[in-house]
Amino acid sequence: MSTSQDNARDRRAAHFSGPSAEGAQDVGRTRRAATPRTRAPRPAGKGRVASRMSERTTRATQRAAAAHRRRAAKAKPGRDGRPHLIPLLAFVAVAAVIAVSVIGLLVVPHLFQRNAPKQEEYPAGEQVVVAIPDGAGGAQIAQILIESHVISDEAAFYQEVQKQNADATMKSGSYRFITGATISEVVRQLVAGPNATEFQLKLAEGLTVTKTAAAVEKQLGVPADEFTAQAKASNYADDYDFLGKVSDDSLEGYLYAKTYDFGGKSVDADAVIRMMLDQYRDEVEALDMKSAREALRKRYSIEISNYGILKVASIIEKEAVTEEDRPLVASVVYNRLSSDMAIQSDATMMYVTGGEVTADDLKIESPYNTYLHKGLTPTPICSPSLASIKAAMEPADTTYLYFFINENVHQFSETYEEHKQAIDQSLNS
Repeated sequence: MSTSQDNARDRRAAHFSGPSAEGAQDVGRTRRAATPRTRAPRPAGKGRVASRMSERTTRATQRAAAAHRRRAAKAKPGRDGRPHLIPLLAFVAVAAVIAVSVIGLLVVPHLFQRNAPKQEEYPAGEQVVVAIPDGAGGAQIAQILIESHVISDEAAFYQEVQKQNADATMKSGSYRFITGATISEVVRQLVAGPNATEFQLKLAEGLTVTKTAAAVEKQLGVPADEFTAQAKASNYADDYDFLGKVSDDSLEGYLYAKTYDFGGKSVDADAVIRMMLDQYRDEVEALDMKSAREALRKRYSIEISNYGILKVASIIEKEAVTEEDRPLVASVVYNRLSSDMAIQSDATMMYVTGGEVTADDLKIESPYNTYLHKGLTPTPICSPSLASIKAAMEPADTTYLYFFINENVHQFSETYEEHKQAIDQSLNS
């Protein structure tokens, strides 16, 4: 089908070239038939000029046709059926875009999912126990929490730590977290301190070294015989000045009673003992023992050492039942020491027997039998509480020499008659 451009080119070619030899005759006959007139004769040489013009016009027409074919070839396949360059490049570009899109949708998410926590395996509401070791910084804590699936965004954790100003207040130890908790809740718990019991050692006040060893074995798995063998003052005297004047190479009285957390820490007899001695130093060595010793010397006319105060505190720990009892029991002990009387405490013989004391037990020869021997025991008889130590430093100001204490009776007396009456009333009630 010819186009308007083709028709225009044909008209221009006809206009510039004129008819060919055969065409001229046909045209001439047609015109004569239409218009019967006599044609004027052509000037000499005019036919040669027309012929030269016809050749030039023909060549121009051929060039125009060739250009037209070239332009058409760009828009449709060539004769061999293969697409030309521009359509081929366009196809390649489109294919590349499609390939990149497929990779973005399928491959890239898969790569990220390989390293992402599998949320379906760690749903919200699961309990997770995490141990934060001593000296752990923010980066190490964050990594532990991420690996335990407590948090998933390290940057958000840092932001919350900064927000709560918790950089230096997060504590080591064992924590029980619930997956799905907010990061702010996690940071608040780290500041509050350990809340899990898996790696905890709970020591009651008033335990002996032997009973402490049994508790360590039960709660931490450290054999009791290894603990007692290690619990010698000579093993620690170089590191703890307050052990310099102990008796019998004993740590009795110094294994401070507290709940300890060993999450993230090495656990053996030495580590456990050192933690207890560190706690004693932190709690007791901060007290003004020097002023207490001077006050006791003036009131009771006795010389007593820090070790002696600890011995008195251990007796108070075993004899007192209530907080009010402590300073009163202390006054009885000091009044007896001041009066050169035997302390006569059943609790000191319980250290020997390991249980209840009978009348026959009070006849047993032992330096811990304060019925037979005046003065204080060779060592403390247990690890006293801080309250008992403070009571031993600041006893009540009384003239009591006796006390009778049980679950129902807390009687302090100045004379033996009053004391015997309190006992009889208790037995008859």
